This record gives sequence, structure tokens and C-alpha cells, in this order.
Amino acid sequence: MSNNNSKSNSIRRWILIILAVILAGTLIWGISWATYARPPLPEALTALESDDLVEVFQDPWLIFTPSGDIKAGLIFYPGGRIDPQGYSNMMRSIAEEGYLVVVPSMPINMAIFNTNAADKIIAHFSEVKNWAIAGHSVGGTSAAIYTAKNPDIIDGLAIWASYPANTADLSELDLPVYMIYGELDEGVDRPVVEEKKVLLPPDTVYLEITGGDHHQFGTYLVDPGVDRSTTPRVTQQSQIVQGTLELLNLITP
Repeated sequence: MSNNNSKSNSIRRWILIILAVILAGTLIWGISWATYARPPLPEALTALESDDLVEVFQDPWLIFTPSGDIKAGLIFYPGGRIDPQGYSNMMRSIAEEGYLVVVPSMPINMAIFNTNAADKIIAHFSEVKNWAIAGHSVGGTSAAIYTAKNPDIIDGLAIWASYPANTADLSELDLPVYMIYGELDEGVDRPVVEEKKVLLPPDTVYLEITGGDHHQFGTYLVDPGVDRSTTPRVTQQSQIVQGTLELLNLITP
């Protein structure tokens, strides 16, 4: 009888050990998945170096401060599961034109979990009187949500490869909006943009990038299999930066 009990206890012990190993493995996988962010490419990392034109800080946000007077500020919400540094070369190009650019980190790299991140940034840089907000992918949706809630604070909005949520109706707002998207973006193509126009002001500027795709809105590592672009990244990003600068020029006093 004791032998049977001993065998039963041994089986139960092994079952518990196996379950504990499975649980630990699942937990580690879940944490790894939730905290993963696509890493920046070398050209994005190079843009993090300060020089005579732009000073770069990374605490508590990624900040690009132009030399000389600041014309206005831009808050940029990163795309989902993308390292904020993956936009550095584009943010730097904008800062070189005289704009303060601030890129906050987001909980588990998803802006939708902190759409109000702009609040602390605007309060911190109280000397900056005019602000635009922009974002890529889920960051663009989150930026639109913030704008809809704070039309008295935000002076302009640039949505990159995204669109407003149905709960963020901007159609009645009197502020400049640029919607920039790639021709070959499966999730935000021309039909989707047409469908979402009802949520945007009637004078919204729509910039479609010929041959552009979703991931070339940043400079980060992606699986080549998801790259649908037929235009060079530098060409696509030049158009994105130019469109965003046009928006910023509209809010510059």
C-alpha cells in the first residue's frame, strides 16, 4: 500500500514540475512578446548623435532640440511594438528646420495604452506655445484620439499610415490635418482612406506616397517578407518629412 502511495506521490510531483515548467515558459514567452520592439537600423542610431544643428536627449523622452529659436513643437507617437529610436532620422530632419520634437516611450510599446502622453510633454515645455502631434500606425490612431479630446491644446495633426478611431471624430475641428499613407499599404490604402474621410476635417490634406508601404514610415528592422514597397525608403521618408513640415509651417506663428 505504501509503495502505491509513494508511486502516486512521485507521479503527482512530476506532474507539478511539468506544469510549473510549462507555466514558466509561457510567462517568459508572454513577457518577451509584450515587451518586444522592432529595433532601429544603423542610420536611425546615427541620427541620435548631437551636433551644431540638433541636440538629442533620451531621458525621460527622446528629444530633438534645434539650435536657435524654436518655431513650434511636435509630439510623435511611435507605431506599435516599434522602438522610438526607429524614427530618429526623420525626427532629426524635422528638428533641423527649427522644431522641437519629442517622442515618448509607450507602455509595452503601444501608444494606445497611453494616449495622454502628450500632457506631460506639453506641461514640461511650457515655453512652447504651438504644438502639433503626429503618429505612425497605432500611434497615429492614438494621436488622433488625443487631438479629438484636446482641440484647444493641439494646433495640428499628422497621421502616418493610419486613421482615426470611430470614437475620435475630428470632422468638426478647425485645425490643419495631414493624412499621409503609402499606396501599397495593405491596411491603410486608398479605399480605407476614402472610408475614413468622414472622421476628418473637410480641408484635410491627403498625401499618398507612390510605391510606399507601411513599414517605410520608420527606420527599423522588419522581415523582408512584409516589405511591400517599390520605392526606396529614403524617397518615401523624404515625402513624409516634407508633408509633416508643411503642417508645422501652418501652425508656426
